[in-house]
Amino acid sequence: MGRYLLDTLTILWWLKNSKKLGKKSIKTTSNPDNEVYVSAVNLWEICIKKKIGKLKAPDNLVSICEEKGFLPLPITLTDGEELYRPPFLHKDPFDRMLVVQAQNNHLAIITNDEHIPKYNIITIQASQ
Repeated sequence: MGRYLLDTLTILWWLKNSKKLGKKSIKTTSNPDNEVYVSAVNLWEICIKKKIGKLKAPDNLVSICEEKGFLPLPITLTDGEELYRPPFLHKDPFDRMLVVQAQNNHLAIITNDEHIPKYNIITIQASQ
């Protein structure tokens, strides 16, 4: 059994049933033996970008994630306090929080982001 955290772009690819999402990522996230998490950070980012017109996404993200079998990952006080720990290799505050949550919860991140693999966490390329 594996434990995984989806980054925001990976979630958006899932929502669109995008061909950019690789077979390995689909197999990993579809395997009922794996725990696949979606962070409150993901939905926060999607909602902000949706509101300012940078992307389109459905309104019922929580129910869609539940239907897919994804588990919710809340932001804890510890996550907030430890946000300063990782080096500033990435300016995106949403991705930095995902890195902290992955570290704190022993999760691998499924991502296509070029900066996230630079941190001390396990990553899986979402396009593979």
